[in-house]
Amino acid sequence: MQLYSESLTSYKRLSTREVKIGDLLLGNFHPIRVQTMTTTDTMDTMATVEQSIRCIEAGAEMVRITAPSKKEAENLLNIKNELRKRGYNTPLIADIHFTPNAAEIAARIVEKVRVNPGNYVDKKKFEQLEYTDAEYAEEIERIRTRFTPLVKICKEHGTAMRIGTNHGSLSDRIMSRYGDTPIGMVESAMEFLRIARDEDYHNIILSMKSSNPQVMVHAYRLLIKQMMDEFNECYPLHLGVTEAGDGEDGRIKSAIGIGTLLEDGIGDTIRVSLTEDPEFEIPVCKDLVKRYNHQTERSEAPAEKIKLPYSPFEYKRRETFEVSNIGGKQVPVVVADFSKHAAISPADLENIGYKYDEPSDKWTIGDAAADYIFTGNNLIHFALPGTLKVVLNAHAWQQEDLEANVNGSYKFVPLFSDEQFINATVKHNAVNFVMVDCFTSAENDGTKNIDELAKDNTVVLCLSSTNKNAMQSVRKMFVELMNRSIKNPAILICDSPHHGIDEHLIHLATETGALFLEGMGDGISLGLTGSTIENIKVTGRTYLETKSIEQFLNNTAFSILQATRTRISKTEYISCPSCGRTLFDLQETTAKIRSRTNHLKGIKIAIMGCIVNGPGEMADADFGYVGSGPGKITLYKSKEVVKRNVDSEVAVEELINLLKENGAWVEQ
Repeated sequence: MQLYSESLTSYKRLSTREVKIGDLLLGNFHPIRVQTMTTTDTMDTMATVEQSIRCIEAGAEMVRITAPSKKEAENLLNIKNELRKRGYNTPLIADIHFTPNAAEIAARIVEKVRVNPGNYVDKKKFEQLEYTDAEYAEEIERIRTRFTPLVKICKEHGTAMRIGTNHGSLSDRIMSRYGDTPIGMVESAMEFLRIARDEDYHNIILSMKSSNPQVMVHAYRLLIKQMMDEFNECYPLHLGVTEAGDGEDGRIKSAIGIGTLLEDGIGDTIRVSLTEDPEFEIPVCKDLVKRYNHQTERSEAPAEKIKLPYSPFEYKRRETFEVSNIGGKQVPVVVADFSKHAAISPADLENIGYKYDEPSDKWTIGDAAADYIFTGNNLIHFALPGTLKVVLNAHAWQQEDLEANVNGSYKFVPLFSDEQFINATVKHNAVNFVMVDCFTSAENDGTKNIDELAKDNTVVLCLSSTNKNAMQSVRKMFVELMNRSIKNPAILICDSPHHGIDEHLIHLATETGALFLEGMGDGISLGLTGSTIENIKVTGRTYLETKSIEQFLNNTAFSILQATRTRISKTEYISCPSCGRTLFDLQETTAKIRSRTNHLKGIKIAIMGCIVNGPGEMADADFGYVGSGPGKITLYKSKEVVKRNVDSEVAVEELINLLKENGAWVEQ
């Protein structure tokens, strides 16, 4: 194994233990399983059964149901019996927080229980505690005493277990020793796993979930390394990004977190946590895993070993020098592709964040306005907004006014192939975009000219690959650049060959997001190939129907940068997917809060259905809106309670007031 994966340059599935969940086999090169979680009240047997059936018929291979207390755990038997009576044998999972006695009941009924080590025994009061080593060891023994009965029940009944760490619900004890870190997340799970292994119980799945894809990815990688170091084997992994939200943003954030790991062969089951009805999560799950399930067989081919010049367990941006506004300490730029337009007008630029007012002859520039447009061979014959620059194919650029172009005009810059640039007699004196195809063929792996390109401090590399596993090929090129101390900035070029909206979002977010999470990339340019262009207009989901191709791609690019925390251009919503514990209509409330606050660039607002998904799960948020009882909301600033038991009828207005009181509000 190489650090955390069987291969970093090609797809090779991670070998994990086989786990049995009812009649379903998971891990050990079985297909990646998809699952979801019901949102109904667990005590409403028929509603939960009907929703479970909708999820199963959509393709769910497991269905999770919350069991917050003994009565819900006991009612799982009625739900299970009704499903079995109707001919549905899909494994059921009990979701447990805070209540070991509920877990012990559920483990005798359903095929799998999920426990959260952050709150199964420990409690979270956001207190800073100090432990000596002896005191810490005593706490571990306390956990052993409380957790072992569940392990024994699971072992006796053949019940599987997920030890599911959440970034936002690490216990005060873990926080005091490890802090709010991926290492703390790993150790939280490992404490429980070691106890289970001591009881010779191995029917275990693990997860490391966070609303921040960067934290999530680092935690899973560290967990794999820790398991291999301690046990020389890996247990199967459940992948998910908590509180991903809804619509495009929820899909993009999920694809970045889950897809980054799947690309490296990591993951045995996934759940996409969207603030939508649970059956709508399943098609997104299917689109994610179908990229890999045809490759699940054991590969005996030896993996290529490479030496990484960076740590995959922490974020550090690749060091580059600046070329104009690209690289160095600049935020990643966005390049919009207009090359398929026969002609471009000022009105077209509205789709990428620029609005022209003809009477005043002025442009309004949005927070998500592209920095460059690529027009191919098309020249632009109107005055551009001051911040926008045009990239032309090199031969078209050379037809422009060479005196202006060569001697410092930043409005028009050329795009060369690497061979073209090496042989060119005329180049821009400040900015030259150069395409490099990464490791597509053995004859031309893309490295032939990079040392020569690196001698020119006007070169911005544009990296892409037509390989099936394009992300790994581009990553391999970044490794080459870093090992050769080449510091030219690089833009990620990615085209989607797919057809459906979700497929486009998943492809683009996975292949570029994975690299941004590793600190690679000083810009992004997204496109769609050939026949897929018109398809968006025909098959688009309702939330995309009014958008043009350029607007869709521009929004996707900025959403990828936002989700990877590399460029913040809008409000971020950390919104839980709802479950039987939820105390208000999450979808309606999220839409209402979004409509009032979506102009607050850089603010993170958490919208949580209950106290379980409240102050813990929203660890990353600036402000929180949390269900605390029927019709009651508690408002938070960071992890601090500001207002308790606010009537839900006025809670959104009270949230707005809280934003104003803390200087986070701006008028539209």
